[in-house]
Amino acid sequence: MNEAIDSMQLQGPKRRESLDNFARQIAQWGLAMPPVEPLVIDFGMGDFDRVGLIEYWIANELEAGYCGKYLFLFDGQQCPFHGHKQKYETFFVVKGEVKMVVGGKEQIMNQGAVLAMPPGDVHSFTGIGNALILEISTPCLVSDNEFKDPKIAEWLKNNLK
Repeated sequence: MNEAIDSMQLQGPKRRESLDNFARQIAQWGLAMPPVEPLVIDFGMGDFDRVGLIEYWIANELEAGYCGKYLFLFDGQQCPFHGHKQKYETFFVVKGEVKMVVGGKEQIMNQGAVLAMPPGDVHSFTGIGNALILEISTPCLVSDNEFKDPKIAEWLKNNLK
């Protein structure tokens, strides 16, 4: 990864506790995750239980033009409103339910639901119960994210230097 992504991550005992809870849920679902180091992201907010997610990056192939990763949300946890200048995403709900808000319109996505997200579409998603999403997209670059929360936007700006 890079320093900007590392600085977005939760550290200390809360990280370990979150990963242990995540591992228990994945085992309960009977799933396996890729053999990569997960990202436990709190977006610099310090409120992981409310704002954050766990990401397992399968691939982020800049030259080949694709990215694949799992996104895990605990019940009530939100990935905050953001958009991408270039990134095109497709979300697939593997387990659970997700409240997706796109352009001010809310929709509930159940297991098996698919949603394409073109560049520029401002969106957020929240776990309704624990939820696992597969994201397939064009390559992921931290600098391509545009967060609507001014605290996150300012924090990102300061950490992308």
